[in-house]
Amino acid sequence: MKPPRRRYGLLAVLVALIVLASLQIQFHHLKEDRLAGDRTFATTTTTTTTDRVHWRRKRTGADGLPRGIVHSHSDMYLRPLWDSGANPKNKNDNHNALLAMAVGISQMQNVDIMAHKFLNQNYTVMLFHYDGNVDGWRNLEWSDKAVHILAHNQTKWWFAKRFLHPDVVAIYGFIFLWDEDLGVDNFDPRRYLDIMVSEGLEITQPALDPDLSTDIHHRITIRNKMTKVHRRIYDNRASMNCSDESKGPPCTGWVEGMAPVFSRDAWRCVWHLIQNDLIHGWGLDMKLGYCAQGDRAEKVGVIDSEYVVHQGIPSLGGPSLRSKTPRRSLDLRTHIRRQSSAELEKFKERWNSAVREDEEWTDPFEA
Repeated sequence: MKPPRRRYGLLAVLVALIVLASLQIQFHHLKEDRLAGDRTFATTTTTTTTDRVHWRRKRTGADGLPRGIVHSHSDMYLRPLWDSGANPKNKNDNHNALLAMAVGISQMQNVDIMAHKFLNQNYTVMLFHYDGNVDGWRNLEWSDKAVHILAHNQTKWWFAKRFLHPDVVAIYGFIFLWDEDLGVDNFDPRRYLDIMVSEGLEITQPALDPDLSTDIHHRITIRNKMTKVHRRIYDNRASMNCSDESKGPPCTGWVEGMAPVFSRDAWRCVWHLIQNDLIHGWGLDMKLGYCAQGDRAEKVGVIDSEYVVHQGIPSLGGPSLRSKTPRRSLDLRTHIRRQSSAELEKFKERWNSAVREDEEWTDPFEA
């Protein structure tokens, strides 16, 4: 009876070995399937994530639109509500310009004369109303042709930062950002721009008539009757010491903030230089040369043959037509001047801080 038991034992061992081998084979296949699945899942997940990131990147901002429908620029042309057959674009083939001014109703007569000069050349006129009075201008025959924007007691720099973004005014080759108290009897905007282009200037201002102007602060702005354009002044005084060796303001490469004119490329730079919260613009004039698209001693100039009169009327912050307290307006102007001086110091601090922190920036005008 012993031999059969031995055979049964051997058979049991053999069956156990077969089962164990089968289990090992199954385990091996399961492991391989799992690894393959993990690789497939990872690949699918990565691909899906990549596609999703790529999709999001492509559709950020205007990238989600077909290119042909994207209009990246705008203009200030007034469009009719129905097709009148008129072409709103500038008919002047030589230049396309925008005159922008901060204005008050007390200066309407002078602004009327200024606006006519530009509208006669089919240039665009934009008025920033700081006194809240827009209706008072409607009697002027050109009023409906101008763009009117209202914000109480704001300066032209405040308006310019918010409404003259470079992409919005990119259609214009030149931006006149002027004060409202300029006499323009001896000024023609088209001739002025012809000179600006022929001289290769990017930032300019018309010279000031020294006999009639009541508010001249800087000698470089005074008209030279012997020249068409001047880019520098000569002064041997210790406080100035301006010579051919001078490389920057106030001897060369400088215009004043009352009547600057910018090329399109220069304005794109200047707009970024304007500080959003420093609304009086003090200090900007000393840095405008950095936006001259080249050597400021060559690209910035004062045009003498087309000149203006600076009347020096401090209307912003002054009394309104309804005011019966002119004394209060004097107090307000004192506060405004103090604020302007404080903003000047802030601007200087920001410039110096920016220069220190930007290690990649180098001053192009340093010797």
